[in-house]
Amino acid sequence: SPSHPRAESAAIAMLGIALKALSERALVALSSLFTLLTVGSAFWLWWSIPDPNPQQIASLTIYAAFILAANWLVRRK
Repeated sequence: SPSHPRAESAAIAMLGIALKALSERALVALSSLFTLLTVGSAFWLWWSIPDPNPQQIASLTIYAAFILAANWLVRRK
């Protein structure tokens, strides 16, 4: 069959656009997974200590603040 350079270059350009969109969506999904894992870890730590003493409560609060700061840094771009 005869070769169509315009069609081939258009197909390559569309493939490039599709791959760029897919990579951007994957990055958003990875960012959401990071948020889910970090917030889940903070929740699990709070839940796993049945009767926390004041020092544990302070440590868990500092960890939760660190998680919030990390998520804020990831999301702020």
